[in-house]
Amino acid sequence: MRDYIELRAIEVGKYIIDSKATVRKTATKFGVSKSTVHKDLTERLPQIDHHLADEVRDILDINKSERHIRGGMATRQKYLLLHRVN
Repeated sequence: MRDYIELRAIEVGKYIIDSKATVRKTATKFGVSKSTVHKDLTERLPQIDHHLADEVRDILDINKSERHIRGGMATRQKYLLLHRVN
């Protein structure tokens, strides 16, 4: 079981680096929760592959810094669509 978790953490890390995906998108892709993805990336991966974990951390930091912008854009789109329907 432990090998599976370590392999998943590595695969999740590689996926984040290759696709620049968010934690939510990654969780959906791998069929696990956001909490599991976050734990894999922040706790397990640094113990397995420190270099990979550093690269993932950079992407997570970028995503975190942009999330308020993405949220605002999503809200704007929601209300634009609601306004067009009515």
